[in-house]
Amino acid sequence: MLRKISAPSPAVSASRRSADALDRSLMERVVARDLRAFEALYRIYHPRLDRFLGLVTPRPTIVEEALNDTMLVVWRRAATFSGECKVSTWIFAIAYRTALKALRTQDEPVEGAGADELACEDAGPEEEAIRAQTQATLASALGTLSAEQRAVLVLTYFHDLPYAEIARIVDCPVDTVKTRMFHGRRRLRAALDGRLEASS
Repeated sequence: MLRKISAPSPAVSASRRSADALDRSLMERVVARDLRAFEALYRIYHPRLDRFLGLVTPRPTIVEEALNDTMLVVWRRAATFSGECKVSTWIFAIAYRTALKALRTQDEPVEGAGADELACEDAGPEEEAIRAQTQATLASALGTLSAEQRAVLVLTYFHDLPYAEIARIVDCPVDTVKTRMFHGRRRLRAALDGRLEASS
């Protein structure tokens, strides 16, 4: 489960630059209070934030609340975006802090997603059962990690962000991100080993 680092293809690099340019353009318009630009930004970030927050916390109520609160902060505080980092880094940092705050203030039992929510429309019953079991096992194992370790792992593996950008999002030094990654992977591996042994 080591992170494989390879140079992105030219097409991927061009696509990322194009997405960054679009994000910056939308942010400039949001700063000018352009509601249509904010709606476009919301549509772009909603699925990404939903996935990120859903992996940071298994609580659906926190995910939805944190996502909406994040985008509200983006709208209200757009003028504070300095441009020193990518728009995505700024938005993910807001989402991360919002989720941590919600986790500290809400005391709610953790419920796993139902099999209907996890299943892919194209999969047959056997594939759905395997996928649901795998996702439930991973979600349960991620639940054993601290929110800080979980966020670093999710941003690394599910959002493919570099450590420097993750450090900005979670507001800590890069070495701390690496330490959280090391210990998080170790705990995740131990949790998965225990669950995989129990299921076989």
